Amino acid sequence: MSTHGAILSRNVNHVCRALPGWRATLFGSLVWGVTMGASALINLLLDHWVTPDRIRIVSLLFAGGGALAFPLGLFAARLVSLGRGREAAFAAAMVCLAAATIGVTAGLYALQYRSYYAEWHAPVFTLTWGFQLAFTMAVASYQFVVLGIRLYFPLGFIALFAASLWFALQRR
Repeated sequence: MSTHGAILSRNVNHVCRALPGWRATLFGSLVWGVTMGASALINLLLDHWVTPDRIRIVSLLFAGGGALAFPLGLFAARLVSLGRGREAAFAAAMVCLAAATIGVTAGLYALQYRSYYAEWHAPVFTLTWGFQLAFTMAVASYQFVVLGIRLYFPLGFIALFAASLWFALQRR
């Protein structure tokens, strides 16, 4: 086998070993999504936020973002920490789960934001439409980071710590 073939085989094997089991992925997605949704819900209720309808929409957005992000964050944490100690696994889980959760939820928020403004955008697939899409998505993501991340505290951060501890204590 050539050197390139051996390297490719080793990399493919590393990625395959990092794939999480379907039970952990499914159960984790469910728990993570519910927890992120509950975190947003509690914060919005405590702030006496707008209307029950909007509270429900934002909570569902956070729940959906968390549920979709968990498999990505878990895979990334496993990929980064494979063959390393528990400290590295804990750090990888903290960073990967947080980044995936914030990134996916911000992406869902940006898509919703974009759908609202689509009425005033240029026809689809034109150059102007491309610029409008890119800048609308960028502004929405920025707005989520500035205004939305606070909804993860304190419950979401506690859940992140607990999930990272669970991940670090798993058999490797």
